[in-house]
Amino acid sequence: MKSTLQIPENILTQFVDVARETIGKNLLGVYLHGSAAMGCFNPKSSDLDLLVGVKEALDDSTKRCFMDRVVALHEEFVKLSGSSHAGIEMSVLLQKDCKPFVYPTPFDLHFSAMHLKWYKDNPDDYVQKMKGTDEDLAAHITITRARGRCLFGMPINDFFGEVPAENYFDSIRADVENAESEITENTNYLVLNLARVLAFKKDGLVLSKLEGGQWALENIPAEYQGIVEAALAEYESGEPAQYDKSASVNYAKYMLGLII
Repeated sequence: MKSTLQIPENILTQFVDVARETIGKNLLGVYLHGSAAMGCFNPKSSDLDLLVGVKEALDDSTKRCFMDRVVALHEEFVKLSGSSHAGIEMSVLLQKDCKPFVYPTPFDLHFSAMHLKWYKDNPDDYVQKMKGTDEDLAAHITITRARGRCLFGMPINDFFGEVPAENYFDSIRADVENAESEITENTNYLVLNLARVLAFKKDGLVLSKLEGGQWALENIPAEYQGIVEAALAEYESGEPAQYDKSASVNYAKYMLGLII
């Protein structure tokens, strides 16, 4: 079950051009991870997930220039996809924090659709404050090393050091630890993420959400498979599925009992 929809290579090319033109010689690499690198991209529901590697921290004027162009490209991609559920998500990382790998991983700048309003309302405040550490980066870097694409610059394993398995598991476990209370509000995401977390814990597999769902169909009891099948159908089609709330909560309880 692999998406037949095309990855917008023109958007990726433009993103690399933006990074090279605004960051200049400080830019060490641009890397694609997530669904677009793992064979299950769907522009109706998938982000373009990117990591930008730099040698030194960006100054605020460079961040502002870079963000202006990334936001414009994000909006172009949203218009192209025809869905507000798709967009660009990216983080700027310093080489010294990636090899050797630091956990939780510092980031120098981040952007995703959920932060668009903040940037548009107060861009100066955004570029000054949007930095810190992010446990999710352990998962992003693991996937980049395992399945990612280098779009520009240093080879992936030259820029990113190995992520200890315990850091990767902590990162993906944290993403689902509140699934029992949150699954009725974010069903598709949590159904598939619970599956891929369990696949790593049981079998050491680094999977996409789609692959996690497929793994679950072969590895969890039949009574929980219906909700996984519905989540997989929604993920591939981009069309909302109808979920039974009690079945969703029971699935989350079962999966968390094996994960935590």
